[in-house]
Amino acid sequence: MDNLMARMEQYASNLESLVTERTRAYLDEKRRVEELLHRLLPQSVAQQLSLGQSVVPETFQSVTIYFSDIVGFTTIAGKSTPMEVVDLLNDIYTMFDKIIDSYDVYKVETIGDAYMVVSGLPERNGDNHVKNIADVALGIRQSVTDFKIRHLPGEDLRIRIGIHTGPVVAGVVGLTMPRYCLFGDTVNTASRMESTSEGNSKTLNHYYS
Repeated sequence: MDNLMARMEQYASNLESLVTERTRAYLDEKRRVEELLHRLLPQSVAQQLSLGQSVVPETFQSVTIYFSDIVGFTTIAGKSTPMEVVDLLNDIYTMFDKIIDSYDVYKVETIGDAYMVVSGLPERNGDNHVKNIADVALGIRQSVTDFKIRHLPGEDLRIRIGIHTGPVVAGVVGLTMPRYCLFGDTVNTASRMESTSEGNSKTLNHYYS
C-alpha cells in the first residue's frame, strides 16, 4: 500500500509538472500570436478580433495619409538579382519603420516599392495627424538622402512623396489574412499627389480637402 501511494504521489507530481509546462508553452504561443496580430493590425482592432468581436467599418472625418514610392525602381530592379531587390526593400522599409515609430501614425501597408502611412486613426488625435505625417515625411526624405544601396553604391536613391488630408472609411477586410484598409477619395488623392510629385523634392505635395 505504501508503494502504491508513493507511485500515485509521483504520478500526480509528474502530471502537475506536465500541466505547468504545457500551460507555459500555450501562454508563450498565445503571446507570440498576439504580438504578430498587433503588427498586422492596429492594437485596438487586434484586441477586438482576439475577443471574437466583429470590427465594424468606421468613418473618420479627418486623417492625413502619406504615400511614397521609389523613383526608377524598375530600373534599379533590372540591375539587381531578386535577392538584392528583397534586401534593398527590407533595408529601406526597416529604416522607414524606425522613423515612424517616433510618431502617432499607423503603417497601413507596403506594396512593392510603395509605402503607405496614416495618422488620425483608429485613434483620433485632433489635428495632430497633419503634423505627425509632415514630420514623418521630412524624416523619411532626409533618411533617403543619406541612404546607400548596398549592391549599387553609385546609384542615388530618390523617392516621391504625396500627402493628403480628408475623410476616409476604415475597416477590416478578409478572414484568412485580415487587413485594415482605408477607402475614399482621400486615399486616391494622396496616391495621385505622390505619383505627380518630383523625386526628393524640397517641397511636400500636400492637399487639404
